[in-house]
Amino acid sequence: MEKILMKGNEALGEAAIRAGCRHFFGYPITPQTELAAYMSKMMPKVGGTYLQAESEIAAVNMVLGAAAAGVRAMTSSSSPGVSLKGEGISYMAGSDLPALIINVQRGGPGLGGIQPSQADYWQATRGGGHGDYHILVLAPSTVQEMVDLVSLAFHLAETYRMPAMLLADGMLGQMMEPVSFDETDKYPPLQKPWAASGHGGKRPHNVINSLYLTPQTLENLVVERYKRYEIAKEKEQRAECFETSDAELVLVAYGASARVARSAVMQARQEGLKVGLVRPITLWPFPEKALKDTLSTAKGYLAVEMSMGQMIDDVKLAIECQRPVELCSRTGGMIPTPDEVLAKIHAMMGGKA
Repeated sequence: MEKILMKGNEALGEAAIRAGCRHFFGYPITPQTELAAYMSKMMPKVGGTYLQAESEIAAVNMVLGAAAAGVRAMTSSSSPGVSLKGEGISYMAGSDLPALIINVQRGGPGLGGIQPSQADYWQATRGGGHGDYHILVLAPSTVQEMVDLVSLAFHLAETYRMPAMLLADGMLGQMMEPVSFDETDKYPPLQKPWAASGHGGKRPHNVINSLYLTPQTLENLVVERYKRYEIAKEKEQRAECFETSDAELVLVAYGASARVARSAVMQARQEGLKVGLVRPITLWPFPEKALKDTLSTAKGYLAVEMSMGQMIDDVKLAIECQRPVELCSRTGGMIPTPDEVLAKIHAMMGGKA
């Protein structure tokens, strides 16, 4: 299969187009602007719609409208912009609408900086807006995986009728790697009999809504929604396990941090240390099963993150606090190095300083 050298942000756009997305609404913000720029060039060529909204708030509500009509729609932004989209994401979740939101994270809080970060983990996995709801969250660690997860994200969003977020970061968005694209979409759009699209009087009107003033009605809808979430939690957990069959220390890292952690694991193995890596691909649902499977050999866990430690809480919950869990992290746009992770491995395993 032919490979093309592409920047991560542009690869995301091409993957979305090939996945059948024909409606993109966004607003420029570093470090994801190349994605919006790519869509502005390519959408007209495929008969799609590109619209630069007046704000992130407007963009996400345009996605809501398009999703309500049953089409594949997406928006992209970076951390502060995704905060502005939080209300619209909650409205989509409350309306049971599938759509894709891409967050190419930068440092925060506030305007922060434009360097890579993973400090939006809590925002993504805990919904990011108001109310009882979840969104699907997928975390690529390579440009190729960014491509592969776009189509999957659309498919899962449509399957469970909920928004999906692809959580990348400035490092992945800006780096260039060779990628290949499937000739045909593995996950073509599903039929949407619930959509508010034309029907020629052949069925009752569909109404897309998130406002329910009767408490019992709203409770029933939320409970039904959470039953779907439980099915997703059971069926859609995804993770990559590397050198974990006999690992006494298990590193847990996602996205760009996982690339660093993998290098540290390989070095530790060369030194004879039994170290492995669990790389979550789905952050929600979190891959609890993959973590629990390592409990038979693991004496401890190390979360490697580009934040002050956010995913570490989910690691502790996944193993039900049966082993010690420590943190190796940088924040503010700093990226941990393999040597820093290896030093922490030595400290935890009583090896070299």
